Amino acid sequence: MTEFLQYLVSGLVVGCIYGLIAIGFTAVYNVTNIVNFAQGESAMLAALGTSTLLAAGVPLLAAAACCVLLVGLLGMAIERYALRPVGGDALRGIILTIGVSVVLQGSAVVAWGTDAHALPAFSGSASVHLGGVAVPPQVFWVLGTSVVLMALLYLFLTRTYLGRTFRACAMNPQAASLMGIPSGAMRALGFFLSGTVGAIAGIIIAPIALMQYDSGAALGIKGFVACIIGGFGNPVGAAVGGIFLGLLEAFSAGYLSSGFKNAIAFVLLLLFLVARPGGLFGEFDMVKR
Repeated sequence: MTEFLQYLVSGLVVGCIYGLIAIGFTAVYNVTNIVNFAQGESAMLAALGTSTLLAAGVPLLAAAACCVLLVGLLGMAIERYALRPVGGDALRGIILTIGVSVVLQGSAVVAWGTDAHALPAFSGSASVHLGGVAVPPQVFWVLGTSVVLMALLYLFLTRTYLGRTFRACAMNPQAASLMGIPSGAMRALGFFLSGTVGAIAGIIIAPIALMQYDSGAALGIKGFVACIIGGFGNPVGAAVGGIFLGLLEAFSAGYLSSGFKNAIAFVLLLLFLVARPGGLFGEFDMVKR
């Protein structure tokens, strides 16, 4: 029973991070129809940037807030100067995001090297014992922050006028512009939200898992698989898909072999693309809502 609880906690923590990365994918996809394969790099850059500011003597909260804001602005810059020139060509946009991902990884190697970096726990390192399982306090930060962010983003996308315009811009940017919706501003906001969500995910997981230049690529792949599982463009499905993937990885690594952990994501990706390409929940129609 203790092992089961340990795997459950581990799976939920990792799954929440996958879910946040996946929600970042949906924030961009729902306004541009582009899959942003540089999404994982936002988590990596924020975590490494925060560690640098901490080393320079900046308090943790100020360092984290600064890096989240900077990564969000970087997302807006990528949209404005790399993706907006290609217009509505989704394929070219996807290829460009892959190129941006490679550039960001190379820049991280130059800035921070290949060594892994960690952040200090937000509220100490004394573990909390629940049902015989030692749970680090950072776990509660990850779970709590993830739930709050997921709920806020869901409410924003489904219960506000601004959130509904995201989908309208993705469906027909010309018609949206004629209706008075600034499609360029919506695209920029989508990339800003995507960057900030990914940045927060990277910062809250860094005290548990070390971050280095290529960590973002792995997180991006898992977030992409989570979107496929839940339904691309569906924020609820993305969150559920991330948690499902995290739990499946944890239990398979614990009860079968750790070698299955990374293979699980690719097996699920193939299964869902072949058997259920729309995911568990299908595409999310935010206009009707």
